[in-house]
Amino acid sequence: MARGPRRDRENRDEPEFVEKLVSINRVAKVVKGGRRFGFSALVIAGDGKGRVGYGSGKAREVPEAIRKATEQARRTMIRVHLREGRTLHHDVHGHFGAGKVFVRAAPAGTGIIAGGPTRAVFEALGIQDVVAKSTGTSNPHNMVKATFDALKNTVSPRMVAARRGKKVHEIFGRREAEGEAAAAAPAQE
Repeated sequence: MARGPRRDRENRDEPEFVEKLVSINRVAKVVKGGRRFGFSALVIAGDGKGRVGYGSGKAREVPEAIRKATEQARRTMIRVHLREGRTLHHDVHGHFGAGKVFVRAAPAGTGIIAGGPTRAVFEALGIQDVVAKSTGTSNPHNMVKATFDALKNTVSPRMVAARRGKKVHEIFGRREAEGEAAAAAPAQE
């Protein structure tokens, strides 16, 4: 009976993660007596609230490779600032090796329009509306790394304001003022 509450407490300390298995590959090592087969796994882990990481693991058995990859994914998480908790703040490019990814913010209701490994990253991240196009290689490792390169390059309006030494409303205020001036100009003519 004493073990029940302890298990509940352990589960509360660690946030709930979404884990996506992207690929499993059988790899062979040539040795003196022939070939030794092993497995490599690529896993995406995220909390669904703006944190995501990826990891790869190799082992002789599939479950062990997945466990190693999952541990690495949890250790290497990055935080991505989301707009309204559902999409990115702006469009962004990312590349790794021959893989290139173009990620666009999308209006509400669009959903995740992305293929394969890129989709897994967005689902684990918690993005609901995004459009992504990957060109170049279709290698899952390079596509995931290119997507992470793009996500690392995103900045929120708060970060831009802090870098410029201004307030967020000052940055957005210019656009609104220009829009009002453009609307008033035809009325004056």
